[in-house]
Amino acid sequence: MERFTISLEGALAREFDGLIRRRGYRNRSEAVRDVLRNRIEADRMKRDEAPYCVGCLSYVYSHHKHDLAERLTELQHEHHDIVVAATHAHLDHEQCLEMLIVRGATRDVRAFADALIAQRGVRHGQLNLVPADLGTGRARHVHARPKS
Repeated sequence: MERFTISLEGALAREFDGLIRRRGYRNRSEAVRDVLRNRIEADRMKRDEAPYCVGCLSYVYSHHKHDLAERLTELQHEHHDIVVAATHAHLDHEQCLEMLIVRGATRDVRAFADALIAQRGVRHGQLNLVPADLGTGRARHVHARPKS
């Protein structure tokens, strides 16, 4: 582990300490590491230097829309290599929330997410990705590890 020192203006240091308390970090070092990882991964994703990823696709939709649930399920089945797992929750009498755990080539995962979110009746879609090294294990499954 390397050490380095940073200097912060008083107001910024107080805001950072407030963030640390609200988020439950034990110390400034843990918080700084987390902030750095987030920025590095965001930059990697922005520059297309993350060929593989893991993530979560969440979206809200109306289950009363004609055959929408079936179309969403069919789309997931067509991309079984990307969709690892799905969770479904009923928000009220009309709206449902689904969360998909996804992994694969970043370009393919994004294309799948865009196609699913673009379905008529899907609202509030959000894709959260983490760059990952996807290595293959000895068995017939994939090991995924965050890059940083």
